[in-house]
Amino acid sequence: MALVLDRYPDITYDAAPSQIDDPEELRLLRQWEVAIGYRIFAALRWGQIGDGHITARDPILTDHFWVLGYGIRFGDATVESLTLVGPNGQGVAGPVGNGVNFAAYHIHWPILDARPDVVSAAHTHTPFGTAWSANVAPFRAISQESCGFVFDQALYEGENLEISDVGGGEAIARAMGNSRVCILRNHGLLTAGRSPAEAVGWFVAAERVAEVHVKAPDARAVSEEAAKEVEASLYTADMGWRMFQWLARDLVPDPSVVLT
Repeated sequence: MALVLDRYPDITYDAAPSQIDDPEELRLLRQWEVAIGYRIFAALRWGQIGDGHITARDPILTDHFWVLGYGIRFGDATVESLTLVGPNGQGVAGPVGNGVNFAAYHIHWPILDARPDVVSAAHTHTPFGTAWSANVAPFRAISQESCGFVFDQALYEGENLEISDVGGGEAIARAMGNSRVCILRNHGLLTAGRSPAEAVGWFVAAERVAEVHVKAPDARAVSEEAAKEVEASLYTADMGWRMFQWLARDLVPDPSVVLT
C-alpha cells in the first residue's frame, strides 16, 4: 500500500498503524509523525520557551534519531525542519546551523540505545506533569485514564534536573526500564513508544492523568482489580497510536502542512 501523508487514515474499531516495509517510506512516516507531534504540543501551548523534544529512531541508520532543528518553533515543525543526530551528538542531516538540541541528545539517545523495542520518546514541561513530578510519587488509579499507567510506569528520583551529559540520560533509561511513562522528579513526564505517534499519544494522556492527580490530591483510588479491568478493556497495544489520531485531527486538521 502506497504511503499517504496528506490526509489521515480512517479511524475504525479495527484501525491499526500502517505496516511499512520500505525503509525510506518508514523514515518519512516517522518524520511526519514527529512533525505532527510537535504541532500537537504547540497547539496545547507546550514548548513555548523551547522546552521539550520528540525524537524518532532512524530506520536505516538505527543509532541515529530525528529531532526538531534547534531554534525552530514547535508550531512550525515540518519534515524538512528535522535534524538527524548521530550517536556522538552531532547533526548529520537537516538544519544544523543553529547546533543540536543537546538536552534531547542527552536524554533520548540513551533511552533509544537501551531499548530496541522503542522508536520514539517524548518530553516537554507541562503545567500538570511538572507539578505532579514535584511530589516524587507514581500515578494512582484515580481516573479511567490513570488505569492505563498504574501498572506500566516508572519514577526517576535523580535531582539532576539539567541533564547535561549522556550519563544523566542513562540513569533515566535505567529507572524507566520497559515502562511507557517515566515521571522525572521535579522535572516532568517522559514517554516512549513504538512510533512517534504512540509516544505522543501516551504523553498527552499522561499529562491529563497528572492533571487529575494535581486537582484531586485527596482522591480515592479504585481497587487494583477494577484498575486492571479498565487497562485490559481500554488500553490495548495500539491505544497510544489511536490517541494520536484523535489529537492530530483536532489540533492539526491538515497534515499536509508538515510536508511543505
